[in-house]
Amino acid sequence: MHAINRNLIVLIATTVILIGLPLVGAAVAGQPVSVYLEFPPRTRLVEPAAFSWPAFALVSALALCLALSWVRLYLPFSRPHASRDPRYPFPWWGWAASILLIICWVIAWNRFEWFGSLQSHTFAPLWVSYIVVANALSLRRTGKCLLTHEPRYLIMLFPLSAVFWWYFEYLNRFVQNWHYVNHAATTPLAYIGHATLAFSTVLPAFTSTLELLRSYRTLATTRFRKPLSLTRPKLVAAMVLILASVALLGIAIRPDYLYPLVWIVPLSILVSLQTLLGTATPFDRLALGAWEVVSLPALAALVCGILWELWNYYSVAKWVYSIPYVHILPVFEMPLLGYAGYLLFGLECAAIAALITAPQHSRHV
Repeated sequence: MHAINRNLIVLIATTVILIGLPLVGAAVAGQPVSVYLEFPPRTRLVEPAAFSWPAFALVSALALCLALSWVRLYLPFSRPHASRDPRYPFPWWGWAASILLIICWVIAWNRFEWFGSLQSHTFAPLWVSYIVVANALSLRRTGKCLLTHEPRYLIMLFPLSAVFWWYFEYLNRFVQNWHYVNHAATTPLAYIGHATLAFSTVLPAFTSTLELLRSYRTLATTRFRKPLSLTRPKLVAAMVLILASVALLGIAIRPDYLYPLVWIVPLSILVSLQTLLGTATPFDRLALGAWEVVSLPALAALVCGILWELWNYYSVAKWVYSIPYVHILPVFEMPLLGYAGYLLFGLECAAIAALITAPQHSRHV
């Protein structure tokens, strides 16, 4: 079977499963399916469970294990080489984007009367500025970046990103862990345009951050190099696909318990289908002991996550969270434990961004 045909089958099957199974779960739970398709979403469908110390302790232990596992990949930390990495000039467009970023940041966090009608539209300019700055920093460190050396790939990430995050918005209808306030959209069409523009920056920001982190030799290669190889990968993939599909059904039935699976299930289903159909995945190099294909995307998403939450905090149009059982110790709007989800979200981003990587430029994350 031709690789392109296999990729198309994977995408179609993944889309059908990810969209259809939550609706089936809602029907099983006796919920009217139509309410989950409300657009723009306004109805409060799920009331988050109250804070629970036992749940907080359990999730804290899991988050700590996840963080320590990431650190373990780099122990013992390597010492920098005596010779310094070459440095290239910081481009003029990087300076321009840095100035624009500061301006957008100041405007987003203030309430200028002269800017009032546009106050809720600062997200996209702020993040486009960041994307350009991240590329300029990569160019200064390595002499190349996505913006100058792979502009087509970077541009293609924008529409892919919009589709990618719209799916998470759909999945959030079943768990309702976040919602938006003060957005300026007054009609469904305006809502689509405003949201799509903002969502389109997610993958370009992640991938540009990933490229920048890769320029640091300490981070580029993990010290832990034990290969992760499966004797029967297709059998394992089939089992994971079944479990992930059942979990996707369950998210709509018991959202208070299963909401963390929002950040695991889509990745599990995509990679399982890729494995079953013999399509390459961005994590294949784990068989060679290249654990940076996991550690770098996780860190890149965490860096972006901290900036997402930081710039969101004082903005007019913003998102707020309702996290069952563990909604305590907020860092900006996000409860502290929520940041562990960004480590998993990074793997989602890496898997999706790899879907449009040209074969001759197969990117090793």
